[in-house]
Amino acid sequence: MIGTPEQDAFVNKQKWAVVTTLRADGSPTNSIIFFARDGDTLIFSTTADRLKTKTLKRDNRIAICVLDEGAPYGYLNIEGTGTVEDADIIPGHIAVNRAMRADPNWQPPEGYTQRLADEGRVIIRIHPARVSGVVNRG
Repeated sequence: MIGTPEQDAFVNKQKWAVVTTLRADGSPTNSIIFFARDGDTLIFSTTADRLKTKTLKRDNRIAICVLDEGAPYGYLNIEGTGTVEDADIIPGHIAVNRAMRADPNWQPPEGYTQRLADEGRVIIRIHPARVSGVVNRG
């Protein structure tokens, strides 16, 4: 579980989030992402040369704010640590695409593995330590 049963149910229904990492000077930087749940962790795709990857390699603290796409606009803040995975990334990318497309049967097209390699794709895995927010508004 990531949080309470209600928090877990909320995370399972969402696909958008804002992820925050820390620059070298300690200031936060945010990015909007699609994410997927993988057991008791959350994962998202980015490239090795993006700021969020670089900041996580230096300081693995991370926060993610999972957003409800419609009224009454619940949210869930998840703080923890992040790891950058650059090996065996295909299952994670398939999971993120399935979540993003809301299609549990989505299959990668021909050449998908090579495209991910050409783009320098990695998976960021978020290991939750603290969960808070309001998931049942209204």
